[in-house]
Amino acid sequence: MDITGRKLFVKALLEEGVDTIFAYPGGMITDILDELYKTPQIKVVLPRHEQALIHEAEGYARATGKTAVCLVTSGPGATNTITGIADAFYDSIPLVIFTGQVLQNLIGNDAFQEVDIVGMTRSVVKYGVTVSDRNKLGRIIKMAFQIAPSGKPGPVLIDIPKDIQIASGDSEYPSYVDIRGYKPNNNVHVGQLKKAYKLLKNAERPIILAGGGINIARANEGLRKFAEQTNVPVVTTVMGKGAMSFDHPLYIGNCGMHGRYAANKAVSECDVLFSVGTRFNDRITGALNEFAPKASIVHIDIDTASISRNVVVDVPVVADANMAFEKLLEWAEPKDMEDWLTRIETWNKEHPLTMRSDLGLCPQAIMEAINDVFPNSIVVTDVGQHQMWASQYINLGAESQMIMSGGLGTMGFGFPAAIGAKIGARDKDVVCITGDGGMQMNMQEMATSIIEQANVTVCIINNQYLGMVKQFQHLFYGKRYEITCLRRNIDCPDECKGPSGACPPYVPDFVKWAESYGALGLRVTEPGQIEDALREAKANKTTTIIEFMISSDELVLPMVKGGNAMSEMILK
Repeated sequence: MDITGRKLFVKALLEEGVDTIFAYPGGMITDILDELYKTPQIKVVLPRHEQALIHEAEGYARATGKTAVCLVTSGPGATNTITGIADAFYDSIPLVIFTGQVLQNLIGNDAFQEVDIVGMTRSVVKYGVTVSDRNKLGRIIKMAFQIAPSGKPGPVLIDIPKDIQIASGDSEYPSYVDIRGYKPNNNVHVGQLKKAYKLLKNAERPIILAGGGINIARANEGLRKFAEQTNVPVVTTVMGKGAMSFDHPLYIGNCGMHGRYAANKAVSECDVLFSVGTRFNDRITGALNEFAPKASIVHIDIDTASISRNVVVDVPVVADANMAFEKLLEWAEPKDMEDWLTRIETWNKEHPLTMRSDLGLCPQAIMEAINDVFPNSIVVTDVGQHQMWASQYINLGAESQMIMSGGLGTMGFGFPAAIGAKIGARDKDVVCITGDGGMQMNMQEMATSIIEQANVTVCIINNQYLGMVKQFQHLFYGKRYEITCLRRNIDCPDECKGPSGACPPYVPDFVKWAESYGALGLRVTEPGQIEDALREAKANKTTTIIEFMISSDELVLPMVKGGNAMSEMILK
């Protein structure tokens, strides 16, 4: 029996086990929304902006491990999603995005709210298509759900014209589609993996570099067992944080632009770098010709295109991280690493990761208090200095998780992603660590948080500046703080070297703003108030905003200037 496209759409979601969809209404998806209205098995979440909608879906996907589903209308509804789609693409987050489209006979005629969203997003989706045949709709949707989570996960975009939604056609929804030209690797090249392990086995100063791919593949346990069986120390990228528990004796810390001194030194001095699930982006490598200069490099990654793209490696291995560790554990033997581990610990003692505490509220103290009050939680960050402080000082164990925007570095990601994470993981505490700048990019999502009872604790680290750019201006641009001061108004002098008593008041008042939505608003100005505020937030039954008023002079250190070697760290 034939059914309409909109009925097949809902049937497909149900067969895929979708129970939550993030959607914003508009003329070109009203027929689909009407069908969803009749389907109580699928919860429809209404954000307040389409960019935030995608970020909420990203948080949901990260927290649950599921493919998240989004639905928006044509024109500006679709174009508002592009930043979020790019964010998901660079961080390998499985999303299926459905966009409405004008009638097919109007496409190309500059119809109202017509855009070529498939063309616009072609470089930041795994697959994108406009459905032109009603009888192919089921096959295309199935392809989307097969492609998004497989291989290297990522977003898929399906553009559905209005006439396809209302037209009748085949009711079948296939259980599997053989996709010509798409064959993600599901095997391990044992010969290459043996070469990789032989290098590690013979090394005197080996390091395992764990990237975000470990967390995406949920391969944390395999990494831990392999490190323990070989006695090889582990460093992580920022996106790889949490791949190994913070308190494991073999875990050194994050490496990279704001990495721990000992971790960067270990990468610079190692003789074998055994890397798994990383892209080797510039925030990790610094100057390419000086990255791990003494090491033979192994690169295990699910994505063939990532291997030797940025760093030419000695042993490439295309494999899923779980499958690679499963095979490696068959061969793993303990190594005598006492001298190497002692050397790393010496570096750690010479330059421990710590902040000065004479500037008032210390970000390190805030992060450590979050560790104490919210153990085993999901921590979501926005982008900026606070993100790096969180990556340095938030402790992640087996029951905790950190979600952030890594590849694209999208300000405004944190708050909506935290809401999405809470919707996906109602039984977990969710803490959003954000800056006063990033918070203002999607602060309208407080309405979503309240109406969905997605109660999160939002820690706004307020230094009254766009802090990461200000840090560059402070260190490298003669303290010329052009458009980074968030207190600046039209009456301020042209030249300003920093805060003074003459500065105008900060806008907005985050506490009053939170209260206007029915949330709890708190402001912390003294170190002794930190823990009490966090505990009040934890006990609160609605979303809580805690504004931490820190000094604008705080810097994220260590720091490596862009283009320099990772061994050239600014320490103070």
